[in-house]
Amino acid sequence: MQVTEALRSRFSCRAFLDRPVSLSVIREILDEARKAPSGGNLQPWQVHVVAGKALTGLVEDIRRRFVAAPVGEGTEYDIYPPHLAEPYRTRRFKTGMDLYRALGIAREDTEARQRQWQRNYEFFGAPVGLFFALDRALGPPQWSDVGMYILAVMLLARERGLHSCAQEAWAAWHGAVAAHIQLPASQMLFCGMAIGYGDESAPANAFRTERAPLDEFAVFHD
Repeated sequence: MQVTEALRSRFSCRAFLDRPVSLSVIREILDEARKAPSGGNLQPWQVHVVAGKALTGLVEDIRRRFVAAPVGEGTEYDIYPPHLAEPYRTRRFKTGMDLYRALGIAREDTEARQRQWQRNYEFFGAPVGLFFALDRALGPPQWSDVGMYILAVMLLARERGLHSCAQEAWAAWHGAVAAHIQLPASQMLFCGMAIGYGDESAPANAFRTERAPLDEFAVFHD
């Protein structure tokens, strides 16, 4: 698969087949992704893989906690700025509305929306979950390095016929996740990722976000 095809066919997969993924394939993907760019070659990414009993135990724990605290423990960083300006606010709002519309969930159906949100904490049924973390002493440039590593993982997964969904939603349960994966206190959880074989028949996977045209964000100086 060409890089262009991998990028075009990548999307946030929110429904996975009950089909196992060999951990040897995951190991291969994570190993190849090491070639992602890294300023000063710091390679700040830390990755924890959960599958099998470890994944089941984590999902069941969060399911119990979710009943009492649907919004989680709170995040250690702002996923979005507190006062999101335009055009970003509209883009975010529209994405949420379009997703729920694709799922047939009305805006006023709070219960159905909450059930769909909870699916985040089940990795949308994926057989493998990844958690990405980095040292708390590092700064924004290193966060961007982790982001580039994550994209490399997603593209390499597509090359192997897999789909993925990067999930900052897991940051809301950073304490619980840290306990399950024994994350050192010196490291901060950034996000999770569901990875597996996508269910192409699921309505959630027919949804695609709209992207701004090139001329809206690119300026050519010649």
